[in-house]
Amino acid sequence: MILPIVAYGDPVLKKVATEIDSDYPKLNELIDNMFETMYNAYGVGLAAPQIGLPIRLFLVDTTPFSEDEDLSEEDQKALDGFKRVFINAEIVEEEGEEWAFNEGCLSIPDVREDVFRKPKITIEYLDENFEPKKETFDGLIARVIQHEYDHIEGVLFTDKLSTLKKRLIKGRLSNISKGKIKVDYRMRFPAIKKKR
Repeated sequence: MILPIVAYGDPVLKKVATEIDSDYPKLNELIDNMFETMYNAYGVGLAAPQIGLPIRLFLVDTTPFSEDEDLSEEDQKALDGFKRVFINAEIVEEEGEEWAFNEGCLSIPDVREDVFRKPKITIEYLDENFEPKKETFDGLIARVIQHEYDHIEGVLFTDKLSTLKKRLIKGRLSNISKGKIKVDYRMRFPAIKKKR
């Protein structure tokens, strides 16, 4: 089932998400729905807060990135078929010199900006079977994971921009939160409070 994606301005996107256990209701169904929602919106990652759930769950499938002809063959191979579910994830280490990459977000449609992140991460998490994992990732895979991880920490990529950049996109962000945007996937916009 395709779920609506929560738009910029909804308080759930600014909450630090809570851990879940294997008894979480209908978890497998939720994961399936999240993948379906992400694919429907042509995303490569989706975090539970983006569908209105403040829980430490996100998933990624970088396969669409592997078709980018600007990438090296090695990068394309690494990205093709990389699909993971991350539950209760904690990034335990970030290494290397920060590099810029143009990022976007399904919750912030039509806004793309360069974001600086470290190129290599080590992350501990549980997979969809609640098997503990500790893995190291680098390059674009690390970046996608960092972006989704930020969502469960209540951080958006726009929070990482300079004050000037934030000022330049303020109007666009305001329009998104008011639902004044056209997207080709389901979205849920924050309730607009009426002035008395």
